Amino acid sequence: MLQVKTLTCATRASRLALIQAQTVVAALEAAGRHSEILEVTTTGDRVQDRSIASIGVQSLFVKELETALRDGRADYAVHSCKDLPSVLPDDMEIVAVSSREDPRDAFCSERFADFDALSSGARVGTSSLRRRAQLAALRPDLAYIDVRGNVDTRLRKLREGQYDALVLAMAGLQRLQSAAKYTVPFSPELIVPAAGQGALAVEMARSRASEEFGLRETLNVEAVELAVLAERSALAELRGGCQAPIGIYATYTGAAMRVTARVASIDGAKTIRAARWRLHPDKEAAIRMGREVAGQLLASGAAELLAA
Repeated sequence: MLQVKTLTCATRASRLALIQAQTVVAALEAAGRHSEILEVTTTGDRVQDRSIASIGVQSLFVKELETALRDGRADYAVHSCKDLPSVLPDDMEIVAVSSREDPRDAFCSERFADFDALSSGARVGTSSLRRRAQLAALRPDLAYIDVRGNVDTRLRKLREGQYDALVLAMAGLQRLQSAAKYTVPFSPELIVPAAGQGALAVEMARSRASEEFGLRETLNVEAVELAVLAERSALAELRGGCQAPIGIYATYTGAAMRVTARVASIDGAKTIRAARWRLHPDKEAAIRMGREVAGQLLASGAAELLAA
C-alpha cells in the first residue's frame, strides 16, 4: 500500500496563529491528508519593545516562515492574509485562500460602550497606522497609543487599565472566542479594513507549488480569493505594505464585486476614497479592479499622503 506523505505546516506560535493553522490542518485531515505543525518565531514576535512601523523590516510576521519553506522544513505555511507583503518574493506563491471571518475592525473597551462614548483625551491602543489614521479622521481629540503583543496580551493590558479602548480585528477575536466587555465592530465604510483582513492564505515555495498536495482543491474559496486578489493588487499598485495607512475592502456576492479603498494622512486630517464595481469578475478582472481603484487614489494625490 502506498504511504501518503505527512505534510508539515509552518505557522507562528501565538495562540491565534495556531488556531488558524489547526483550522487548515483539520480541513486537510478531513480530505485524507495528515499534517504536523512546525511553530516558528518571527521578527515581529521577537521585537516587542517598539512599534511595528518603527522596526523598519518588511514581512515582520512572514519572513521566517518563508525561510522554513525554502529550506524544506515545511511544505506549506498558513498566514493571516493581511500580514503578507503586497508583492511576494519571486520564489513564493499563494496556493489557496480559505474562508474569511468577519473582516471588520472592532472597538473594544471595559468602560466605554462604543467609540463615540469615549471622553476627549481617552487612550486608544492600536499598532496599525491604517487604523490610527482613519480613527483620527473621526476623533482627532483622542490619544492614539501604540500597543504590542498578541490579542490575549492586548486584552489583558486593556483590563489592567493601560488603555481606555483598543481597536482589534474582529476575525482574531472570533477565532479566539475572546472579547472585551464592550466589543463593537466598525462599519467597513467607516473604517475600511486592511487588504486580506479576516482571510487565511496558504503559501508554498514556487518550486514545489506544482505538487500542491490537494491544498487548493480542499481549501480555496473562490469568492474570497477574488476579493483578496482585488485588495492585494490595489495595495501593490500603491506600493503599500501591511503597515501603510491604506484600507482596501472588496465584497463579492457571486454576481458583483465592489472594491472600496481609502488612504489617510496619519493625523486623519486628509483622506482620499475610491471605489469600483463589476459584474461577474474573473481573476484577471479582479486584479484589474484593484489596480483601477489604486489609480483613482493616485490621481487624487494618494502618493503625496503616503510619502508624508
